[in-house]
Amino acid sequence: MRFRISSVAALLLASLSASHASAATATVRDGGTLQLGNVTYRLDGIDAPAFDQLCIDEHADSWTCGVEARDQLTKLIGGRPVRCDDLGVDPTYKKRHLGACRIEGETTSLSQLLVRQGFALNFEPSATGRFKTDEARAKEDRQGLWKGCFVAPQEFRLGKKDGALLGGSCPADRDLQIRAALFPEDLAMPSTCNIKGKYAVRARVTGNIGIYHLQACRSYPALTKPDRWFCSEEDAQAAGFRRAYNCRAGTKSK
Repeated sequence: MRFRISSVAALLLASLSASHASAATATVRDGGTLQLGNVTYRLDGIDAPAFDQLCIDEHADSWTCGVEARDQLTKLIGGRPVRCDDLGVDPTYKKRHLGACRIEGETTSLSQLLVRQGFALNFEPSATGRFKTDEARAKEDRQGLWKGCFVAPQEFRLGKKDGALLGGSCPADRDLQIRAALFPEDLAMPSTCNIKGKYAVRARVTGNIGIYHLQACRSYPALTKPDRWFCSEEDAQAAGFRRAYNCRAGTKSK
């Protein structure tokens, strides 16, 4: 006897198989993003520093907290298989998915572990308050980002230089100096991440917040003080930047 599966049942089966994907080796993209196979997941419920974000430590020195957040996620995983429950398309960037991810065999999510270590914040509305207690404890113990001074990753990505300063070492009388260190005019390029990004009002016409420039773009050499650095075009597009129109057709990042 032959059975026909209804279209509704077929969609349900596909959804179940996607949401309970097999554990696999993860490639960490940044402090809040990883890739399993061909799917890139943004860790659900948290806000982690962008790869090029700077923070201030407890000694008032700037440090590459975005790089450290990526490294902490890599250390947490430690080469072990990761399993992600697929929560659907990321509303901020359709080529990525939201994922509730954990190390195979563990019950605590990577999102919660990062918040506990102070390298990510509870992020609403997707967190629905799940990590507020962990964030409060990390803040009290001055873990990770909280040991010094920083702006919320979301505000850094938007270039909001007047946002609230967070952390245990943000003296009010050093406000201007701290903000100058968090948003330097000459932002150093992270290793291997050579795509330049610049906030631009004209980018809003296409629904973006800025424009990115590849090495092969005619505008690349003239842009001496980028606002952001990206490791890939996908990272730039996920951050709300579009490619400069003066790039040659078919240009790829190096």
